This record gives sequence, C-alpha cells and structure tokens, in this order.
Amino acid sequence: MLPPKKLLLIICGILLPVIVVGAYVLIQPKKDSTITSITAAMIVPHLRDGDVILRMSNGALSETFSNFSLTDNRFSHLGIVRIYNDNISIINSLGFITNREKGVEETPLYDFLKVALSIGVFRIQSVEGSIISDKAIGYLGYPFDWSFDLNDGSKIYCTELLYLVLKQVNSEHILSTRYLEQINREIIPLDSISNSPYIDEILYIARNGNDAQ
Repeated sequence: MLPPKKLLLIICGILLPVIVVGAYVLIQPKKDSTITSITAAMIVPHLRDGDVILRMSNGALSETFSNFSLTDNRFSHLGIVRIYNDNISIINSLGFITNREKGVEETPLYDFLKVALSIGVFRIQSVEGSIISDKAIGYLGYPFDWSFDLNDGSKIYCTELLYLVLKQVNSEHILSTRYLEQINREIIPLDSISNSPYIDEILYIARNGNDAQ
C-alpha cells in the first residue's frame, strides 16, 4: 500500500489538470449563435456564377410575394448571381410601390444582403452557370412588370426573370406557374424554384437565431 503522502500527490496530479480545464471552460464567454445580419462572408464561399439567390426582407410587399407560394414561404424575392473578374453582383428585377420605374438591375451582393432576413442559394442542374448569368444580363434595363403578365415580354417581375432565362437555356427546366385569382393571372411563385426537381438547394441562412443549414 502506498504511503498517504505519496497517494495524496498522485491524486492531486490527476485532479489538478481536470480542475484547471474546468475552470477555463467556465470563465470563457458564451458564444451567441444568434445571426443578427447576413453577410457576404457567409454566402460567398457557396456561390457560383449563375446561381439563383432567394431573399426574404421586410419590405412592404415582401409578405405578399412570399404568400404567393403555397408550400415554402421563406422567400419574397429572387436574383441571379453574376461572378465576373472576382466581382459578385446580383441581377434582379425590383419594384417599389413608391417608385414604379424600377426594373431589372445589377446590384452588388453587399447591397442585396443588407435587407435580407433570410437567404437561400440554389443551383440549376446540367446548365453552365455562365450561360445563366449571360442570359440574365440581356434583360438589364427592362421595367418592372406590375401587371404580372407573362405574355408581355417588354416588362419583367422578379421570378419572371429566371423564367425567361430558363426558356432560352433548357425547356425542361421551365418553372411551374399557378393561377392567382386576385389578379386573374398565372404567376411564378418562389416555391417553383425551391420545389423544382431541376434546381438544388445549396444553402439556407436566416436571421433572428436560426442557424445556417
């Protein structure tokens, strides 16, 4: 049997590292998992040219547009990613109640994310991304389509932009539509992207404490 003093030294030698490590863990500040803003650093590693980026914001029409979707209300707006000479921009068609002159424009990624409550990145299968972004550039300057008329090619609303691009690229990838009784039109809801069998969801991030998936 070991002498008491030697036994005590062995016990102290075992317990001291445990006590030190435990104390270190306890005094470390707890990390806050709340996402208060969605930054470019969170998104850029996942982006490729031609990706589709969906956004939810708190704009006056955001809830209305998100409710056009029957199965997925995470988003209210759509853009197409363009990566050129290391610059990342979003081609999207915007419309504001107070400014109906808005339409298809190229927006820096930083500005696109500033109002985002959630962001989803989606990738179209079997199509080179540069083809998607090149086709989208061709619609820059088109006015916003406040009549939501898919038969009027002179004006474009947000999901209609992708709809028109895909019509040129691959007819199999055409987005589904649904009839909206309130405006007596066939419209393209945002869940036609998230539910499409030809489009993969790459990333989803939401603010207010919801972790990235």
